[in-house]
Amino acid sequence: MSTKLLEMKDVSKRFPGVYALKGVEFELNRGEVHALLGENGAGKSTLMKILGGIYSIDEGKIFIDEQEVEIKDVKDAQYNGISIIHQEIILVPYLTIAENIYLGREPLTKTGFVDKKTMFSNARNLLDKFELDLSEKSVISELNVAQQQMIEIIKAVSFQARIILMDEPTSSLTEKEVNFLFKTIRNLTEQGVGIVYISHRMNELFEITDRITVMRDGTYIGTVRTQETTENQLISMMVGRELTNYYVRDYFKVGETVLEVKNLSRENYVNHADFQLNKGEILGFSGLVGAGRSELMKCIFGIDPFDEGEIYRDGKKITIKNPNDAIKHGIAYVTENRKEEGLFLIQSVKYNITIKVLDKVIKFLRVKKKIEDQYAEDFIKELAIKTPNSGQIVKNLSGGNQQKVLISRWLATNPQVLILDEPTRGVDVGAKAEIYAIMNQLVQKGVSIIMISSELPEIINMSDRVAIMYKGKIQKILEKKESFSQEVIMHYATGGN
Repeated sequence: MSTKLLEMKDVSKRFPGVYALKGVEFELNRGEVHALLGENGAGKSTLMKILGGIYSIDEGKIFIDEQEVEIKDVKDAQYNGISIIHQEIILVPYLTIAENIYLGREPLTKTGFVDKKTMFSNARNLLDKFELDLSEKSVISELNVAQQQMIEIIKAVSFQARIILMDEPTSSLTEKEVNFLFKTIRNLTEQGVGIVYISHRMNELFEITDRITVMRDGTYIGTVRTQETTENQLISMMVGRELTNYYVRDYFKVGETVLEVKNLSRENYVNHADFQLNKGEILGFSGLVGAGRSELMKCIFGIDPFDEGEIYRDGKKITIKNPNDAIKHGIAYVTENRKEEGLFLIQSVKYNITIKVLDKVIKFLRVKKKIEDQYAEDFIKELAIKTPNSGQIVKNLSGGNQQKVLISRWLATNPQVLILDEPTRGVDVGAKAEIYAIMNQLVQKGVSIIMISSELPEIINMSDRVAIMYKGKIQKILEKKESFSQEVIMHYATGGN
């Protein structure tokens, strides 16, 4: 039997006014982990959605075990042994773990009713197999993002699939969970399962993949063996040029304190947090998932209440009960989950950019269209947002451009303090470099930035100082003159003194 499990030949897909894919080639062998790499908007997810039966194919052919197949819908994909783990979690929040894993294929009793006993028992066995300390009866909404991501993976594996598509599967996982995922992937490949792996994290690709196929602007660029290539070569293939200045940062003498947090606590989340933010600096916040970084920022921005503590702006104590209070005090917050908590996906780029400055674009209940257009066009140009026009629907943009739209919205409020929560999550290397350049320009203008990031290279290369949290507490604040090594940061992030 041939080792070739999957082959996609000359695949094309059109959406209104644009080619999402044009003549793309891809193949997958049994027991192989084959990465798809490319900038946001390169067509990776579109290719996988065709394979998963979410999109129909316009041109081209798909072969499984060297036999041509038609995949018209998700059931066709499942029939052919294909399972997909999406970048965006699509679990049903009000159902249990077991009900989500077996949704649409519940075991039945002889009388045709759902066999809940068998379903919960099977789910329990899967959780034990993956060493997840969760109850199969837990409701999905009670889980954190990392736990939900692991349930997505378990659900995909439970289909007994021969081809598993993983789209950014580690974006919300801790290092321990990533290691366990890689162990699971290796176990699956030993059984002959083929894995298609999409990720922007280069270190992961070199650790877990056998081959890498690079796409750019909906076209096929080339396929290389992982051990025979370099990170610079892959980046050059992705962006079509050498990317020399990846982390863009100029360091200046910072100014006076613009934000001070004293003794801030929220039960079960934040424990007596104290820190200062100076004018024109980037203060990085590092820590493991669940350390309380986002929870602390949500308290500062007025999304969540806090039990005790004080917040000062320019030396004056302020009261923040809601986000509008924070905005009035010159504080802006770009959330880590842009699609659920940040963007209005079915609205235009212009709408999303101007929604927080309505007082400037509406007068006497009428929209001042010229001013609204000018706001949008200025930020599209300044942040190099790739969009046909300001009327484009945001969900049609790539992840990197969506992130720049969200940043634009808050820059429109003219903040003095900008909180960026995982600003480059799910963003390709080219867009990352652009976002770093934007951050650098902002601090040059005197804006002060708090950056939460789970990527240590990002923390190390972009921060003036680094605050490290552990179990809700700020364990240590490192100065630039001190060591910013990954080892030192992880020492404090895991509870070291």
